Amino acid sequence: MTIRKIIPPIHIHPILFVFIIISFLTGTFVEMMIILGIVLWHELGHYLAAAHFKWRINKVMLWIFGGVMDTDEHGNRPVIEEFIVTIAGPFQHVIIYVFMLIASSLSLLPSSIISTILIYNTTILVFNLLPIWPLDGGKLLFFLLSKRLSFQKAYHMIIIISILLCFIIIMVQLLFLPFTLSSFLIMVFLLIENRSDWKNRHFVFIRFLLNRYKGNNWIKTVKPIIVPSHSSLMEVFSQFKRDVKHSIYIQLPNDKRLAIDETDCLKTYFYDKSYHKTIGEVATITTM
Repeated sequence: MTIRKIIPPIHIHPILFVFIIISFLTGTFVEMMIILGIVLWHELGHYLAAAHFKWRINKVMLWIFGGVMDTDEHGNRPVIEEFIVTIAGPFQHVIIYVFMLIASSLSLLPSSIISTILIYNTTILVFNLLPIWPLDGGKLLFFLLSKRLSFQKAYHMIIIISILLCFIIIMVQLLFLPFTLSSFLIMVFLLIENRSDWKNRHFVFIRFLLNRYKGNNWIKTVKPIIVPSHSSLMEVFSQFKRDVKHSIYIQLPNDKRLAIDETDCLKTYFYDKSYHKTIGEVATITTM
């Protein structure tokens, strides 16, 4: 295994520099280094799992209490595969617990350091399992939603849920809990990230469709979609689900039906650039 597969390309988010400066000013630099070590170990789990599945990985972006692995895989990998890559991060915290148990029994580290590591290890694990996008808990919730809903609906719902939860947690912090700058900034950062993802939701959906058009999607089953002939292509695409190939049945005004493959619809949209054609028009041209 090469060094490139063991050590990911690491970038540091600007907000992390703010926290590092705060740690210098408040005398908590040792604690900050422990947090960074745990976060890096967490992200290494994601990276090694993704490398095992041969994902195209661009970089790992570190920020306080977590990080984001930037890849070129956008909803086109099997859900079970993405689940394994996601859960690999939290699993790293279990390994830390085991290491600390061994270190404590053999007196390899001072008890104060072990106690600090365990506290931050638990805090970071619980934080990353919050059902907020793009934390691991948010991704796991997105996978569950994807099993029931179309990709577009599942993505929209996880962003909306995340924004609402961020607002609720911020209000609870301000009204009922002792104010801490670090926790407040973290939630504000997540709120900004989700607001940005909401603004870019159409781009994310187009990227998902483009991967399907290129054939970069894993198919577990085939399910039909029944749509009226006047539906736009985008209205049809909005029903596409992950891990599923769709046969599209078009309900005509005379109660007859035409069948068309999803590939023909994607080709009409991306190759022919016929963005405004109805599914009925596409089916008529395709079956001629």
